[in-house]
Amino acid sequence: MIRYSLICDKQHTFDSWFPDSAAFDKQVKRKLVTCPQCHSAKVEKAIMAPRITTSKKRSAAAVEAPADVAVPAAPAPVAMVSPQELEVRTKLKELRDHLVKNSDNVGQQFAEQARKMHYGEIEHRSIYGVATPDDAKSLAEEGIEFHPIPVLPDDRN
Repeated sequence: MIRYSLICDKQHTFDSWFPDSAAFDKQVKRKLVTCPQCHSAKVEKAIMAPRITTSKKRSAAAVEAPADVAVPAAPAPVAMVSPQELEVRTKLKELRDHLVKNSDNVGQQFAEQARKMHYGEIEHRSIYGVATPDDAKSLAEEGIEFHPIPVLPDDRN
């Protein structure tokens, strides 16, 4: 799977995941990739900073809080969310809830069940579950269509 930062012709930016770069090109050509804010299908890759990991840990700068403010034991991620972003998050949560409610959870058997449906060994139905990165890559290489279920930071709190 590969994540691209995308931008529409109205300069809205957003991220999306694709099995590989060819899948991105194919979906854009068929106008299947649209801006979540304005629904424009005129989308292209935005400039992305490379993600570089090192073995050295970086220390975060400490900020002194006023005496009357409780400071958490460990720093927690925070964000200021615009109304448009809040609407997108709400829609993603609704999509996730709909998928979970109307699909069978096959857990670790996701890749196996998806293959059986794709090759006609079992009846097609909506499923969700867990797939390793290797499973996801092999499913994509076999042309088996699947999509990651949206996970929002709030889901982990």
